[in-house]
Amino acid sequence: MSRSITGAATRQSGGPRRRAAVVVASLTAAAAGFSMLAGGTAVAGTGHGAAATAQPAVTRAALDPSLVAGRGANVGFAEQEAEHAATNGTVIGPGRDAYTLPAEASGRSAVTLKPGQYVEFTLPATTNAINVRYSIPDAPNGGGITSPLNVTVNGGAKRAITLTSQYAWLYNLYPFSNDPNGDILHPDYWVTECGCVPQDTTPAPVFAKPFRPNHFYDEQRLLLGRTYRAGDKVRLTVPAGAATTTIDLLDSQRVAPPKIDLIAANVLAFGADPTGRRDSADAIDRAIAFARLTHLKVYIPPGTYQVNRHIIVDNVTIEGAGSWYTVIKGHQVSLSTPAADGSVHTGVGFYGKDASAGGSSNVHLSGFTIQGDVRERIDTDQVNGIGGALSNSTVDGLYIQHTKVGIWLDGPLDNLKITGNEIVDQIADGINFHTGVTNSAISGNFIRNTGDDGLALWSEKTEDANNTIDHNTVQTPVLANGIAVYGGTDNTVSNNLVADPIREGSAIQVGSRFGSEAFTGHLWITGNTTARAGTYELNWNIGLGAIWFYALEKNIDADIQVTGDTFLDSTYNAIMLVSDFPVKDLYSITNVHFTDIKVDGTGTSVLSARVAGGATFQNVDARNVGAVGVNNCGSFDFTPAGSEFTVTDLGGNDGGGTTGDWLAPWELPNTITCDDRPPVVVPPAPTQW
Repeated sequence: MSRSITGAATRQSGGPRRRAAVVVASLTAAAAGFSMLAGGTAVAGTGHGAAATAQPAVTRAALDPSLVAGRGANVGFAEQEAEHAATNGTVIGPGRDAYTLPAEASGRSAVTLKPGQYVEFTLPATTNAINVRYSIPDAPNGGGITSPLNVTVNGGAKRAITLTSQYAWLYNLYPFSNDPNGDILHPDYWVTECGCVPQDTTPAPVFAKPFRPNHFYDEQRLLLGRTYRAGDKVRLTVPAGAATTTIDLLDSQRVAPPKIDLIAANVLAFGADPTGRRDSADAIDRAIAFARLTHLKVYIPPGTYQVNRHIIVDNVTIEGAGSWYTVIKGHQVSLSTPAADGSVHTGVGFYGKDASAGGSSNVHLSGFTIQGDVRERIDTDQVNGIGGALSNSTVDGLYIQHTKVGIWLDGPLDNLKITGNEIVDQIADGINFHTGVTNSAISGNFIRNTGDDGLALWSEKTEDANNTIDHNTVQTPVLANGIAVYGGTDNTVSNNLVADPIREGSAIQVGSRFGSEAFTGHLWITGNTTARAGTYELNWNIGLGAIWFYALEKNIDADIQVTGDTFLDSTYNAIMLVSDFPVKDLYSITNVHFTDIKVDGTGTSVLSARVAGGATFQNVDARNVGAVGVNNCGSFDFTPAGSEFTVTDLGGNDGGGTTGDWLAPWELPNTITCDDRPPVVVPPAPTQW
């Protein structure tokens, strides 16, 4: 199942340490009708196929919105995939092979434009603002380039925006490199490409360069200067001399006018510079101090404000004019000596006091953008958008881009509400509740293109308790999981939409790992939808489930209820319960209950069990299943009594697999049906149940 790996996974202040993966199965080629070349390269026909699209195709996570009604964040924009728009460029994908442009695109397809080519979107509603998700090449030696893109509406005046790849394109093994020509970072790690530990191998293996490129996409917002009507045409054109540009999607919306707050401590009165030419950190500090004395809010009016360090917040409300208007933007700054927490850089961020100093309370942040300058992953760096410890506080309506982690909170802390934020293009996690976060909520947030877990509860040393992750949308986490729960008690994950994890993760993971406290009490996983989830685990050489239970360091035996969830177009299994091979006879997974589940499309089985223990199933309906319904390996001891994993049928488990109903009587309770690496059968696209 796996082998021990030199350089074990660790987790620091910024996300789990993981090794990158290459997907070796070509999953969607046959269904999409294109050939696969050596190395898994997808070859699609050139353009024009989408040019006949007459009506705007609005999607959510590249799905028909009716399939995900009531799930995910209620965002203010309409999403339109480039592959459904009119274009004379080249549609790439669909494809799920990691380290390729299609795999990291929303819906696993995009449109590549050469100079002179365009993609044109028909607006579905009144619009005065757009957001473009794109990829352009890296510089030959790394570090990124810039390149123009022309925007016109209805053939009118041309506006040029400048795209950048300076925050994209990582390479190599964890924690990655910006150097496409670099040698392997950890020759002491097991590397699947050579099937060896390079430093212990003779002759020394040679790896193609760039090695494991990833994190290709970025996005850019643009206010159009006026309001356009539904049916108007937004055309994106790559001008002559510009770089080849891949367009993934366009988000369009009508942004409200800037918020004005006259009864507040306006940062302009304290010397802040809205042009961004001078550093405004000290001015914002002065406004905060005055606001606390006078019991006023702090108001940051429209403008771009340069801030190159942490703004420490406690007992204060800070409001911007709206995230499209108020931008707090900073450079990453090298520290002359490392900080006590190990940081070697600082940068823009709003931080509560450290929990060891009592933390901060009564902090309310809303209505502005935090735009960082983080281009490399250094786990000890505190270069997150929001950090520290914030109790009895709220974070609402922010747009956070290009920081290490959007919001990383180190507890203990209590009663924090994080709502309605957009967090994109992160080097590591989107939001992480780390250590002793209690009675808090992450709700209504939109997370896209994280370099690690989109949302996480991590109970390291002290358990997270009584928290809720509800009605969030997580798309295209480049590494790891959409939503991860590492230990804790009485937490809830509900009504979320998670799509397109890329490498070594799942849409939802329940994991005993990274030094987390045990699961106790209950864990409710209720009413979520996943799409195109379940990635390839390179070190194990197997596919993961859309929901993945992983007993690595302790038993998982709390009361876990998975109820009312929908798993759409799962790349491999819908449900996976597993332990690592070296500890397979030490740890088990029990007391997990699946009820009222819908599974529409799996590349392999509905259930893959690779651990001792058991689970119950009731009213789990499945269709378009690619392999035997239950792939039961247990803990790989293959005893005469059957598998060490017991499947309990509580009734109503219908539909299914290649052998009839997915949960057939002959599979119960613990028939060994172990196929270590079953072939993948690409399912049809999901439809209304």
